[in-house]
Amino acid sequence: MAQSISLKDAERKAFITKTNDGLWDIFLGGYFLMFVIVLYLGPVLGDFWGSVMFLPYFALAYLAIWLIRKYVVTPRVGIVKFGRARKARLAKFTVVMVAINTSALILGILAVVSFGKVPGQIYPIILGMILLIGFSLAAYFLDYNRLYIYGLLVGFSPIVGEWLWNQGYASHHGLPITFGISGCIMILVGLVVFIQFLGDNPLPIEDSPAEKA
Repeated sequence: MAQSISLKDAERKAFITKTNDGLWDIFLGGYFLMFVIVLYLGPVLGDFWGSVMFLPYFALAYLAIWLIRKYVVTPRVGIVKFGRARKARLAKFTVVMVAINTSALILGILAVVSFGKVPGQIYPIILGMILLIGFSLAAYFLDYNRLYIYGLLVGFSPIVGEWLWNQGYASHHGLPITFGISGCIMILVGLVVFIQFLGDNPLPIEDSPAEKA
């Protein structure tokens, strides 16, 4: 039993070490900054082409993370293979995220269909709750505690943005300001974590006495 617990803890520690490199923080921050860019590109390119800008962004961002993980992260921490329990946990996370994204999509469709029929404050509250729940569940399944804080940031962003917009302090329902600030915070945290990760995990020196041993 003690061995099983120690193996479970070791796997959890390996998973956290493997994923706690700051890259996903940077990716998430860039994701929310992309919302800001699209809101301003809409009037220039149109809503359709402005939204299409998401696709090359996701492709390039994912490619960049994959390359950095392969050529920078993996040489420092090695390749980690996880057991059945961790894989099942990740599978549950995938199902939950699909459900969350589907809910957000349905909310967007309802917002378009019932535009003007439902008080505008309802949608920011619902969107904020979806973001908060989604980030909290992701933090739980991935053992990624910073996501709880990010969930609070982006969860309150639509609500605060709507208030700024109603007060005449911001355009586009205040989302460029609130999502922009949240995205910048995530990117800054990610950069700090990534730099610290590189310092804590230097590249192994080839043909060193320790490696030969």
